[in-house]
Amino acid sequence: MAVEIREIHSRRDLRKFIEFANDLYKDCPYYCPPLFFDEMNCFNPEKNPALEVCEYQLWMAYRDNQPVGRVAGIINRKANEKWGFRHVRFGWWDFIDDMEVSHALLDTVAAWGKARGMDALNGPVGFTDFDHEGLLLEGYDYLAPMASLYNYPYYVKHVEAYGLVKEADWIEIQVYPPKTCPERLDRIAEIVKQRSHVRVDKVKNSRELVRKYGIQYMDVIDVAYQKLYNFQPMTVKQKNYYKNMYFPILNFDFVTLVVNDKDEIVGVGLGMPDISEALRKCSGHLFPFGWYHLLKALKAKQMDAFNLLLIAVRPDYQDKGINSLFFQDQIPYINQYGIKRMETTAILETNTKNIANFTQFDHKQHKRRRAYIKVIE
Repeated sequence: MAVEIREIHSRRDLRKFIEFANDLYKDCPYYCPPLFFDEMNCFNPEKNPALEVCEYQLWMAYRDNQPVGRVAGIINRKANEKWGFRHVRFGWWDFIDDMEVSHALLDTVAAWGKARGMDALNGPVGFTDFDHEGLLLEGYDYLAPMASLYNYPYYVKHVEAYGLVKEADWIEIQVYPPKTCPERLDRIAEIVKQRSHVRVDKVKNSRELVRKYGIQYMDVIDVAYQKLYNFQPMTVKQKNYYKNMYFPILNFDFVTLVVNDKDEIVGVGLGMPDISEALRKCSGHLFPFGWYHLLKALKAKQMDAFNLLLIAVRPDYQDKGINSLFFQDQIPYINQYGIKRMETTAILETNTKNIANFTQFDHKQHKRRRAYIKVIE
């Protein structure tokens, strides 16, 4: 039977779209399901302010009336304007090992984008940099953390057969923390504090963070990431959206704020417990018992694995050694919680300064992922 492509419009069909990945990866021990309600909110214009600057459409592929694939087509007008592109993005691209299915999905996105004036197909990426991006090329036998996309190895041959070519690569690194902060790093941090007139401010919770600094935290991330791949300047609504989504669940022992003598945030570092095992136990659903597994993981006082989510430094404070303050602050907590390994999120292979933060420790680069591009004929 031929592949049938169906547009997703109803809430019922959206649930099928989201659950398709869980069904496809149900026998894969490395896949981490996303939180179901986060995925539902992601495609809700009343919840996700990224949709104010993005046009999108979702499709599922069927054969013999059975779902065999899915894809999202996205046009981020703000990112296209910043970079001078006319790209249509594809994301949430999952499929059985069948070339007819995977290519029919990409053909659909390309045709949809071309009809709207786009001239290149780009992905897998999401609405913004905060969504999953990059096809996994190496590291299939490592657990996927919550913040990373996972895919089967067969996806690569589908991409290459379609004629997509490399546009950007990211790497991910496992870091094995030292027992104490290295003396050299500690010395550098103290010098940086004196020379740059900065200090670490530890806040206890999201209420104190907002009361003291508003959304400065998000402002720093926004300005620090402006040169990164496919960057889209965040709107105020987007900054508040991510603040409200992530701040309440953080363990603030692992939130480092570097502030200057004007009480301005100039650098932020953030990590969180690895909750991927909890998400696997509940398949991404909070009810009936998923909330228990997630809360237990988030509130744990001892843990083996930890996710290093981001480091961001305001451009006028970059190249001043500010990053040393993050590690000076975090390493004691890392040992207090008994953390044996840490995993970075995806770092652009060209971002050598960020990579250098982690290669000064015992480490292993264990994953690689890629974004592709193809001119639309």
